[in-house]
Amino acid sequence: MSDSWPPVTPRLTVDAIIRTPHGIVLIKRSYEPLGWAIPGGFVDVGETVEAAAIREAFEETGLSIIDLWLVGVYSDPERDPRFHTVSVVFGAFADSIPVGGDDAAEARIFEDSALPEQIAFDHRAILHDFFEKERIRTLRKS
Repeated sequence: MSDSWPPVTPRLTVDAIIRTPHGIVLIKRSYEPLGWAIPGGFVDVGETVEAAAIREAFEETGLSIIDLWLVGVYSDPERDPRFHTVSVVFGAFADSIPVGGDDAAEARIFEDSALPEQIAFDHRAILHDFFEKERIRTLRKS
């Protein structure tokens, strides 16, 4: 541990798992690490994590998301091969067709049971958590 000030900390990111009537939205990354990923990115200074999730979702998919709910916080130092990040992950809803933008080469809707093989970062595990928490939320409502 270092006694430096300000302390050196992980980089804060957000991800938004966007549910549509036809499945979930993933983006195809234009930059390393390549693969499909949950739309997201870095939180700007002065920005809330909720605002960052809404902004990043729009920049990468063209979708305006609603009904944000917290899926979890993911902080494994090895989750991003480039550097240590901590991601606040939200579930959300949109009812339009996504279009890749910003650093997303493509945005596409996938059925829950037909996810792509190459998924970047720890996003496959995050999606597993999302599906389980979504199932529990549905059970509680019925």
